[in-house]
Amino acid sequence: MRTAVTGSIATDHLLTFPGVFTDQLLAERLERVSLSFLADRLEVRRGGVAANICYGLGLLGLRPVLVGAAGGDFEPYRLHLKEHGIDTDSVHISESRHTARFVCTTDRVQNQIATFYAGAMAEARTIDLRRVVARVGRLDLVVVSPDDPEAMIRHTDACRALNIPFAADPSQQLARLERKEVRRLLEGARWLFGNEYEAALLQERSGWNTSQILDRVGCWVTTLGDSGVRLRQKGRPDTGIPAVPVEGVVDPTGVGDAFRAGFVAALSWNLPREVAAQFGCTVAATVLDYIGTQEYRLYREPLLSRMRTSYGVPAAARVVPHLRELP
Repeated sequence: MRTAVTGSIATDHLLTFPGVFTDQLLAERLERVSLSFLADRLEVRRGGVAANICYGLGLLGLRPVLVGAAGGDFEPYRLHLKEHGIDTDSVHISESRHTARFVCTTDRVQNQIATFYAGAMAEARTIDLRRVVARVGRLDLVVVSPDDPEAMIRHTDACRALNIPFAADPSQQLARLERKEVRRLLEGARWLFGNEYEAALLQERSGWNTSQILDRVGCWVTTLGDSGVRLRQKGRPDTGIPAVPVEGVVDPTGVGDAFRAGFVAALSWNLPREVAAQFGCTVAATVLDYIGTQEYRLYREPLLSRMRTSYGVPAAARVVPHLRELP
């Protein structure tokens, strides 16, 4: 199955402040704030939802097509992605803007001050999915993940016009989308992704209840944190998939993107949706062992061991033939 993933490409700058932000705030002076925090650690990480999903798919031996916008500073990032089996030739490069950037400072008690610079992502709306299809051939699935809102709508419309199955993953952009835009993103989606909070927000933003949403999408996949995943489909009872237990979580960042990578990979192998969700949870559990969204590695035996322990030998056996190229 040839998959394209549209969405954000970003660089994360993560700083750590050893003190507490609130100790520096004066209640009587909050109308004019000028503060500087001396950070004692900086980590620069590659990120962006679409790039993260593609990274996971690449590790699993697929060759996903990354569709998004980046700046002139993207070349080192591009090389990293290509080394992991990702087709980056459909990434639009801005002539005037930097790649999107997330700058976040975290204090000793986990308070955060963050700024997101969209940068080149604003130019994603100029990308024509038809040109991507003309270059790579027929696409079997397009994952429309968080991006410039106009780009998300344009890609969704293109999928319907070209009769390409698509997955709607509006997640972080739901707060920015108008009701008519949310409805356009959902209509006809083969898959709908989101977490539990986003599921409630999606109903509020779309004005549709659960039944009305299920009338318009194939399967609604909701991640529930350490409670696992819920699969909903019109005319079928809900299916709950438990999470893979993880002790000593190192970093939860990017776990949702890793789940999507595992889930989509299993779909590309023609596995049932329940097994796809189980495998997605297994890949997501692996990410929790690493700091950063594209620092993890996937190894055959640890993946299979986690699947056997959490879901049984038959479930693990379904994915064995597809992991032969993993170390």
